[in-house]
Amino acid sequence: MIFDAKLLRKLDFKILPIILCLMAISLMVISSATAQIQEFGEDIYLTREVISQVRAFVIGLFAYFFLAIFDYRKLKNFSWIIYGVMLLLLVGLFFTAPIQNVRRWYRLPLIPFALQPSEFAKVTAIIMLSYFLEKNKSSAHTFATFLKASLIMFIPFVLILKQPDLGTALVLMPMMTVMFYFGGINRKIMMALSFFGALAIGFVLLMFTGVLSHDEMRPIVTKVIKEYQYERLNPNTYHQKAGQTAIALGALTGSGFHQSEYTAKKWLPFGYSDSVFCVFVEEFGAIGAFFLLGLFFALIYFSFRVTAIAKDDFGKLLSSGIAVYISMHVIINVGMMVGFLPITGVPLCLVTCGGSSVLATMCALGILQSIYTRRYMF
Repeated sequence: MIFDAKLLRKLDFKILPIILCLMAISLMVISSATAQIQEFGEDIYLTREVISQVRAFVIGLFAYFFLAIFDYRKLKNFSWIIYGVMLLLLVGLFFTAPIQNVRRWYRLPLIPFALQPSEFAKVTAIIMLSYFLEKNKSSAHTFATFLKASLIMFIPFVLILKQPDLGTALVLMPMMTVMFYFGGINRKIMMALSFFGALAIGFVLLMFTGVLSHDEMRPIVTKVIKEYQYERLNPNTYHQKAGQTAIALGALTGSGFHQSEYTAKKWLPFGYSDSVFCVFVEEFGAIGAFFLLGLFFALIYFSFRVTAIAKDDFGKLLSSGIAVYISMHVIINVGMMVGFLPITGVPLCLVTCGGSSVLATMCALGILQSIYTRRYMF
């Protein structure tokens, strides 16, 4: 059966409270970051952005339960179609009018938020790569299979990078590497990928921790990449400093809900989107930060646990890709806010204001639950 409502009783109910907690935190943070002071001095809690996020959560929960009872194995039958539609949507963006000087969104009349195909491209790429690696399991060790599998990720990577959206594009690379590991790709190739990936990450960390000077490295690095691309590695931007300031002001216990000074005065850029972690820490301090990161740790742990108990290769590959998908969003978003990574616009899953991000994440978690509920079925 493609759908079986009885499987709802077999859901991993430890994940659902985590999701609901993250949604509640999201609404609190967005409310604080977008609150408008009325003439008589009271905050407006239910702002336009909060209402938009509530709508996205409702649609996301529907998609979550729908996919939880959907047989994830049937996704193999539609993988090429889903992947093809995703590529068409990414290409179509180049024929739309730019929004904020980039081409990332579709404005559709029946959807209460701007549709961002790159968010769904990550989940779609996981499905397509899982199908390909399972189908080619017997030849996974060959270089030809590695090249074909890499192409599945490389095409959306280039299309997303051209929007431009570096952060979203870079999320695809760790996902691909971990899925290659579970898919049986040649060990030497995996070691080479890991080595070059570690070099790139190490270089960025050295730059942002001050070990390597941004100005001194400019003449060397700009021989390889363009000047404007190198500027993305600048650790001294206003956004970087503002994020760290908001976090520092939070101290141990924070200023309290809707009591922040820095966020309230709009000194923190993109408080309801890129900088949600900073807003939350300013209001709830280090204790709140540990609580939020604990929720994400639990969600990631339960995601990888599904990989461990999945009974087929397709399920293992899907769940591993989804687990890394969530992990990388948390690592990159928090890393760029504390000053370890460049600001790239990667959302914090289920907390950042954004309908496409919420819906894509809920679809991924729904697929994860589908794998979990069918762990004893063959």
